[in-house]
Amino acid sequence: MVRAIVQSVADVQALNKKKAATSRQWMLLDSKGESMVLEVSKYDIMHRVGIHARDLRILDPLLSYPSTVLGRERAIVLNLEHIKAVITAEEVFLRNPTDENVIPIVEELCRRLPVRREPAKTVESNGVDPTKLRTSSKSRLLQDIEDEPPFEFRALEVILEAICSYLDARTTELEADAYPALDELTSKISSRNLDRVRKLKSRMTRLTARVQKVRDELEQLLDDDGDMADLFLTRKLAGSSPPVGSSLPSIWEIGSPNTGSRISRVSRASMATYTADNDVEELEMLLEAYFMQIDGTLNKLTALREYIDDTEDYINIQLIQLELVISAATVIMSMYAAVAGIFGMNIPYPWNSGYNYVFKWVVFLSGVVCLAVFSLILFYARYRGLIGN
Repeated sequence: MVRAIVQSVADVQALNKKKAATSRQWMLLDSKGESMVLEVSKYDIMHRVGIHARDLRILDPLLSYPSTVLGRERAIVLNLEHIKAVITAEEVFLRNPTDENVIPIVEELCRRLPVRREPAKTVESNGVDPTKLRTSSKSRLLQDIEDEPPFEFRALEVILEAICSYLDARTTELEADAYPALDELTSKISSRNLDRVRKLKSRMTRLTARVQKVRDELEQLLDDDGDMADLFLTRKLAGSSPPVGSSLPSIWEIGSPNTGSRISRVSRASMATYTADNDVEELEMLLEAYFMQIDGTLNKLTALREYIDDTEDYINIQLIQLELVISAATVIMSMYAAVAGIFGMNIPYPWNSGYNYVFKWVVFLSGVVCLAVFSLILFYARYRGLIGN
């Protein structure tokens, strides 16, 4: 019996360790600006926000996924740089809330998500037709959508602003380091300056790829009105709001597959009812503003790349000029060696005897002729603009 108790305790400990290993830290922010740190598993998050495992896998920091903004039936899955979040019509879930780059975003979300509005008058439901009450509730929700940006748009705006500002700040830092280094390399070519520029070019290449991914994702959203309509979660909620007084199961409970399929069919049907008159102009203007900002950042990096290419061309031209001078000097030395080879042949000539004075004149005249030819080559190259002054 003692062995059975020990075995059961070991099983419980193993189960707790497994549960702790699969749990992830999330930051929950609601429409009131209140935040809460949660230690939940991915299955809890999946059933809470209504997304699939493949969507949640995009937010895994251990896996390398490109920048992505996906619109689902009840949530927006967002993976942009260090921000990995799931946005619903009423809540925002952030991964790694203790990261130093995520903390300022959490503070900004807490500040900008709450909306100050006048308290609505309470309506008594006694003696009122439930159909009229549902219509009134739905009309108030639609009126709120028209009066102010919906919750998911406010959260998306904060995240896009943070990402664009972060990438622009990294670009400004790179520019501050790159331009002086390139100017110094232009004035003095050395191994230290070349290695410094090489590292800066690697930084620029990585940063350009990151900015390009975010820009491409925003451009893809702007090109497809259907994708933008999928991000309008509040209007979906208004089109498929449940009857007043109906009881819903807990959002943390695991529903059956049949229930999920029925919810999916209802959501698709409600989607079809409002897509025709859905206005995505507000979201389009929001995305265009940050698309222009990220496109400006990409233009800065493009200008920096062109400046680096121009500097490399300048360095190559200087190396070509040096190669031309060295090649000319090699030709002259070959001429001098040819003269030495001719007079060094072991062939009997009548003037071989008493040649001491001839050796001095041959050396002197060969050197003068070689220097004259070398000077003539340099003068011609400079005259034709092949080398600098």
